[in-house]
Amino acid sequence: MTRTVLVTGGNRGIGRAVAEAFLDEGALVAVTHRGRECPNGVFGVKCDVRDREQVDAAFTAVEAELGTVDVLVANAGITDSTLITRMTEDRFASVVDTNLTGAWRCARRAATPMVRARHGRMIFMSSVVGLYGSAGLTNYAASKAGLIGLARSLARELGSRGVTANVVAPGYVNTDMTAALPEQYGKQYRDAIPLRRFAEPEEVAATVVWLASDEARYVTGAVIPVDGGLGMGH
Repeated sequence: MTRTVLVTGGNRGIGRAVAEAFLDEGALVAVTHRGRECPNGVFGVKCDVRDREQVDAAFTAVEAELGTVDVLVANAGITDSTLITRMTEDRFASVVDTNLTGAWRCARRAATPMVRARHGRMIFMSSVVGLYGSAGLTNYAASKAGLIGLARSLARELGSRGVTANVVAPGYVNTDMTAALPEQYGKQYRDAIPLRRFAEPEEVAATVVWLASDEARYVTGAVIPVDGGLGMGH
């Protein structure tokens, strides 16, 4: 049976790699975006996950075009880093509202159809920073740590209905953001990673695809690091 997959923030970086990996698996794939080009072969829906009405409209559009969402990959996220002494409440709240509350909005909208079908996969894109911490990223780290509590609560709440909820926690990944790092910082970060390199987006995507597969049907409430050993279980 062909599955319908929705990847939030699926038009670039890790989200784009996830969408393309599901396409390669033969899934029907939709992505949310905020006005940028989408991968070929996906159904793109403009959506800001901070807006409940836009989230509902995006799901409605996907359901009309591709069918009920079987797999939700809550990937949409932003950063806005600075030290806590300089961080305003608005900057903190904006990141948490996008990364954590936005994922909750999507999960809430996906839950009822999944419960009715007695089958579903929710996969939340966290970060090693959510477990490990990082100076200057209190807002981002808090939002990514919160995804773990969200996923594990959903795992307990929805497990009896055949719905799993899991977390992927990437480390440093070769994206536009890491490409912009000054060379001395890039080397410093790589030296802290046992595998001595950043991940490729496709390596993160492979873990997401596996969590959505039948082989992972007994995995729920898990946090899977894809960080080259940086976190070491933190």
